[in-house]
Amino acid sequence: MVRVWDRVVRSFHWALVISFVTAWLTSHSSEDIHHWAGYASAALVAMRLLWGILGTPYARFSQFVRDPGTVLRYLSALLSGREARYIGHNPAGGAMVIVLIAAMGSTALTGWLMTTDAYFGVPWVEAAHSVAAHGLLMLVFLHISGVALASFRHRENLARAMVTGRKRKAERTDIA
Repeated sequence: MVRVWDRVVRSFHWALVISFVTAWLTSHSSEDIHHWAGYASAALVAMRLLWGILGTPYARFSQFVRDPGTVLRYLSALLSGREARYIGHNPAGGAMVIVLIAAMGSTALTGWLMTTDAYFGVPWVEAAHSVAAHGLLMLVFLHISGVALASFRHRENLARAMVTGRKRKAERTDIA
């Protein structure tokens, strides 16, 4: 086994899961809890952006953010069952990280705007927040599906790896 995900990445991931679920479940029942969950999400996103630059090798954006062509080639290989196993994020997973961070950030931003004097009750801000939150939920389901598919295809429990930080060592055909 090899250490891939550091404590900061793992803590960020699960704290973001908790804050998103909390915000989602309290959106119509507890305004204070909903707001604090949103603030927590925003703080976590800011921290992850910083850690994506300064963090450990597999946490850095430079390790897993790839150009669109590489992502499309990976998805094509995935559809044909020929995708490579990556020790860090695969190109689709790296793209999903960026999209999820952007969606969480926009959800938190529009939610915060709704609490300000300038944008309180403004219909387009409320609509943008709703679209961002519902889009984020769809992305979360897509993310979970991708993790399940990659776990199955590469015979590796990626959810457990996000708890322990460890994955199976690279084999000859894997990409470290």
